[in-house]
Amino acid sequence: MGTGSTAAQAPGLVLVPMQGPPRPLGGLLLEQLGLSALPPDARSLDALLGAAGFQRRAGDARLWERAGHVLLAGEEPLGDGARLLWTAPACWDEAEVRRRVRYLGMASHDLRGSLANIRSYAALLLNGRVPLEPKVQRGLETILRNADRSLSFSQDFFDSSRADLGSLACEPERQPLIPLLEGAVERQRAAAATANVALVLDLDPSLPSPEVAVDGARIQHAVEAFILYQLSRSHPGEVIHVRVHPGVPRVRVEVRREGVPLSDEDASAVFQREERAFREKKVEDPLRVYLARQEVEAHGGGVGVETDPSGSALVLTLTALPGAMLGTPAALQA
Repeated sequence: MGTGSTAAQAPGLVLVPMQGPPRPLGGLLLEQLGLSALPPDARSLDALLGAAGFQRRAGDARLWERAGHVLLAGEEPLGDGARLLWTAPACWDEAEVRRRVRYLGMASHDLRGSLANIRSYAALLLNGRVPLEPKVQRGLETILRNADRSLSFSQDFFDSSRADLGSLACEPERQPLIPLLEGAVERQRAAAATANVALVLDLDPSLPSPEVAVDGARIQHAVEAFILYQLSRSHPGEVIHVRVHPGVPRVRVEVRREGVPLSDEDASAVFQREERAFREKKVEDPLRVYLARQEVEAHGGGVGVETDPSGSALVLTLTALPGAMLGTPAALQA
C-alpha cells in the first residue's frame, strides 16, 4: 500500500463478551502487542494497549506508539452486546508523511484563499449599498452560494487527506455533548425545512447530560454530516431524530430517519468513500460522511448504521467522562 497506509497486514483480534474474560481470536494480536498472554482485565482498548506499554499518539486517538512502533487500533460493536477489539501495524514513512502534510497545507491555503476572495467580493456587492439589476442579483447569489459550497468541500477534502496520513488536527477539551448536538441541529434546520422534513433533537430530561473530551467543531461536523446524509434520502413529511443515550464508558448519538429504511446495499456502503462516489457519480456527500467517520475515530470512537422496517439510523459513540474522571481542560489537552 502507499505511503501512510494502515492495515498492510491482517489485524489482530480479541473478542470481549458481555460476560466472561476477553478471548483472542488467533495469535496475531498478542504478536503485535508483544505479549505472551492476554491480560485478564483487558476489556477496553486503553487497558489492552496500556498493558502492552503503548500510548495514544497525540492528535489521532486511533494510533498507539511504543518505542517508535506504531499500531492502529479500534473496536467494533457486535449485535449481542459484545465488542471486537482489533489492532493492525501502521506503516508510516514519517519523513514522507510530514512532506505530504506540508504539501496539503500549501494546496489548502492557495485554493481556500482564492475561494474566500471570490466569496468576499460577491458578499460585498450584495450588501445592498449598490443597486443591482435582478439578473445580476441572482448571479451574485449563485456565486456566493457556490463559493460557500466549494469552501466547505475543499475543507472536507483536505481534512480527510490529512486524516489518511494520521495528521488530522484535533484539539480535545472537556465539554458537555448536548450543546454540540444543538448546534448541529440548528445549522441544518433551514435545510430540513426546505426539504419539508422535521428535524428534532430528542432529549430525555430525566437522563444525565454526558460530558466528553473532544474537539467540539469536529464532532459537530460529524453529526451535521449524518443529518445531511439522512436529509438527502428523506421524503417530504418524514422525521429525522437526533438522540443521545448516555452511558459509561460509551455515550451513543444516533441520527435516525423515520421512513423508508436504507437497503442492505446502501447501509453497507454509507462510510465507503470511493465506492459511493463512483456509484453515485458525486464526491461531496461520500467524502463528508467518510470524514465524519475519521473525525469520530480520531477521538477513539466508532460509527455504525442500523436499519429496521420503520427507518434507519447513523450512530456514533464516544468515550464518556464519569465524574470521577473529570479533570481540567488543560490536563485533557496535554
